[in-house]
Parts: sequence; C-alpha cells; structure tokens
Amino acid sequence: MSLDPVTLAILKGRFEQIADEMDATLFRSAFNPIIAEAHDASHGLYDAHTGETLAQGKSGLPIFVGVMAFAVKAVIDRAAQEGGAREGDVWIFNDPYLGGTHLSDFRLVRPFFRDGRVFCYLASVGHWHDVGGNVPGNYNPVATESFQEGMLIPPVKLFDAGQYRPDIVAILSANSRLPGSLYGDLNGQINALELGEKRMHQLLDEYGDATCAEAFSALRASAAEIMRAEIRSLPDGRVSVEDWLDNDGIRDEALKIALDMTITGDALTLDFSRSSPACAGPVNIARTTTVAACYVALKHIFGDVPANAGVLAPVEVITDPGSLLAVEAPKPVGGYTETILRLIDVVFQAIGQIAPDRAPACAYGTINALSMAGTRGDGRRWVLFSFFGGGHGGTSDGDGLSHGNAPISTATIPPLEILEAAYPVKFTQWALRPDSGGDGCHRGGLGAVYEIELLEKEADLFLFGERGRHPPRGVNGGGDAAMNRFTYPVGGAATKPAMTSKLHGAKLGRGDRVRLETPGGGGWGDPAARDPAARRRDRDLGYVTKG
Repeated sequence: MSLDPVTLAILKGRFEQIADEMDATLFRSAFNPIIAEAHDASHGLYDAHTGETLAQGKSGLPIFVGVMAFAVKAVIDRAAQEGGAREGDVWIFNDPYLGGTHLSDFRLVRPFFRDGRVFCYLASVGHWHDVGGNVPGNYNPVATESFQEGMLIPPVKLFDAGQYRPDIVAILSANSRLPGSLYGDLNGQINALELGEKRMHQLLDEYGDATCAEAFSALRASAAEIMRAEIRSLPDGRVSVEDWLDNDGIRDEALKIALDMTITGDALTLDFSRSSPACAGPVNIARTTTVAACYVALKHIFGDVPANAGVLAPVEVITDPGSLLAVEAPKPVGGYTETILRLIDVVFQAIGQIAPDRAPACAYGTINALSMAGTRGDGRRWVLFSFFGGGHGGTSDGDGLSHGNAPISTATIPPLEILEAAYPVKFTQWALRPDSGGDGCHRGGLGAVYEIELLEKEADLFLFGERGRHPPRGVNGGGDAAMNRFTYPVGGAATKPAMTSKLHGAKLGRGDRVRLETPGGGGWGDPAARDPAARRRDRDLGYVTKG
C-alpha cells in the first residue's frame, strides 16, 4: 500500500485535530489557571512499541513533545513487567527522571486498543497547581533534592482494566495544598483521554487501521527527510557557544551551558559535554529534558518540519553523565524551565554563527516563576503561582515580539483579571519596559514591568528566575537586552534578592508591593544598519528613551 499525498495530508490533519480536541477539553475543564488560562499542558499520539511522538496538537507545549516520548516508553516498559497493557488501563506519574520535566507536570498515559492489540498510546500532561513540597506552587529555589520539591509518583495505574482506583487519588489529594484544584485537573485529563479514544475509533473506522498505521510511518519518515534537507542547506563545520545561568539558588556561582555544534552533510551533532557538572540547587535537568529542549530549539529554526519524532532522526545529542544536563534522582530539577531556556539560547547562538538569517536572537530567557501564598481571613488557604512574559529576539525578518511568552511553549501569560479574581492581590502596574530590547538592525522585543500589591494581611513570597546577571544575547552583531530585575519591600525599602533572580520565603504584609522588570530580547544585526524611521518610531512610542 502507498498513500497518495492528498490522503496523507488529510490524515495528518485528522491526527493533529484529535490532539487539538484533547487540548481544548482539558483547557476548558481544568480548575487551575495555569492550565485553563495559560495552557500549560499537552496531548499527543505515540507509537505502540517505541513511545515515539506520532502527532501533537497545535495548542500544547512543544517541550512536552520530546519528553512525553520518553514518558510513554517508561509506561510501555512498566506494562511489560506487569504482563502487558490491558484495555482500559491508564497510568499516572510525574517522575521527572522517567521522561519528565519537574514534579508539577503530571502525565496520564492510556493504551489505545483495536481488535485486542495496542494500536498506539494516547497521553496527557498538565501542570498541576500544587503537588506538595516545601514551597507552595513547587518552584523551590533552595531545594537540594527532589523530596523538597513535591511528591514523586512513579508510573502506577489510575485505571486498571477500566476499574478506577480512588486510593491513588486519595494519596495524591492528601499531598496537595489545593486538593480541589488537583481533582478538577485530573478529571479534565481523564476526559481528554476518553475523547481521544473516541475520536481515534471514529478515524480508524473511516479510513482503516492499515491506512492510518501507514500514515504514521510516512509522516515520521517525511519529517526525518525534511530535517535532513534543512541540515544539508547549512554549511558544514563546527562552532562553539557558551552561556550562563546566574546561580543554582544555593551557591552564588554562575553555571555554564556549553554547546559544540557540528554539521556534516545531513547530520547534526549537539554536544553539551563542556557544560557544568550537576549542581546542588534545582536547575538540573534529566537527559530526556535536554533532548526535548533541543527538539524545541530546532523546531523554532526549521519551522516547516512536521512535529513528530522524525525531527530528531538525523540529530545526535551528547551529554556528560552526571552533568547539569543529565542528572539522576534525587537531584533537584524543579527549575528546569530556566535551564532549557538557556539550552535553546545556545542553539540559537550556534546557528546564528553559521547561518545568521535562520536564527533569532535570544529571547528573555526566564519564566520568572512567582509564588505568593497565605491564608484568607475566613481561614481558606490560597496559593498564587504564575509565570511572566518578556521580549523575544530580533530576526532577519524584523523586530522581536514584545511581552511574549517563553519560547519553550505556546502557552499564554495568565491575564491579570483572572489572577486578581482568584487571589487577594492587585496589579498596580502591567506595562512594557522601555529600553529593554537589544539594539540592532532589527531590535529585540521589550520586556515588561509588573507590580503586585498584597491585599490580605500577610503572605509568603518566592521567586525562581534567571537572566539577572547574564543578559539575553544578540546575534549577527545585535546588542544584548536588559537583564531581569526584581525588588520587594524590606523595612519599607525596595530590596533585591541576595541571589538576584531567586528568593525564598520573604514575608509580605498588607499593602506591600513587589516589582518585576523582565528582560527584553536580543537584537539582530548591526545597529548601524537600523532604519532611521524605525528609530524615530521607537522614540515616539516610548519603546526607546535613551540615546
């Protein structure tokens, strides 16, 4: 059998639509604003034997595409140890060392059966609001082992041959400060998987199992061939890049992310062996997360390549076992977002050295995970957790996006109206940050200024950020962007954290305000080549006030 291009294109769209519907189901039913509003979740279809990504929705987080393949493989292996998967099984886990990211991201994996055999796997992942640990919201900037970051659940059955296990849910709920939010998010994910199974049956009934299985193989092969062609279009050679994390939250020492990139014909090698060893604090990541971050970076650069496992077929990722980028339990990994953003930055910079027209400058490089938590006057507990936007890098096509979300995702920044409605806070400022984008032929996008006032009697404050000491870099001669800046009140004076971008357990009182000024994006190209009319417009609009 050989599929014609029209049928293949139709099936590609249908596979993606199934994942899109699963995304939408969870976004509309989740209790947690990080999923419901920010869309910090993802769904996809995965290979029945290898766990490799077959299709992903367009609304979910791209970083989950790579790691979920490892997560599904972990379930496949666990099922084999238990005598094989059975129809109606659903596994749940958040182990960040088995195809995970950090403990907040819970995965549900369900085998999809046809005629008594597993045809593929359906999977859902979502960022739950609170999963225990020392810090409400789970971004613990001073964790030295994963036990301090939250509960760790290995792959266990939530449904055993269709039988729901309330004991598992009871364990999960007992370990969360917000069990109601957990319950709502969990059931949203269950419903998304049920819808995915229904849609898959409808599709296979319409086109046939053999045709759809062939389409999966053809799409994966197509992605691999397109990726090889993209790599061949670049000049052969080797380039090296180094960038830095501010610190690990424990020791105030910079951590190196180093990349040696080699292109040979249609093969690409990304060697991170020169990166720092594993650190005491929570900016470590597992190797699976490193591979996933490379996938995201390459998809930014080669946007026409289909989103499936074929993207990585011609790519070799090298990490040093035991390094910052390939840790094992129980090393803390809660701040994985900051490290993968720097991974993406070094890939952009490396491509920028050999093909500057293809590479954007670095984006703002931190999600600035902010937590505020306390108890309301009526005794109810509240936990505000959110992430914040910044500037994206300039490109060969134009200026960078201002106040965008991090390039690890297609998530959105939670609206202030939702945050103010849900928590006892008021945003007294939410604005673009002038002079924060890197100069260049094409300017970097602007970061943002957020100022938040506490309306309750008291609260604890936590911040997990980056780019407070090492700015987002420009490419092809473009300038660096402004760095991250955070202040909070101590004795009535605005104070910076000792670790610059990380803060643990500061105390706030009613009326206290915290202020976050996020980085912009790096500039692209020689600033002398910028159009004078564009410079006048920047000044007229207040984007640039200096020089």
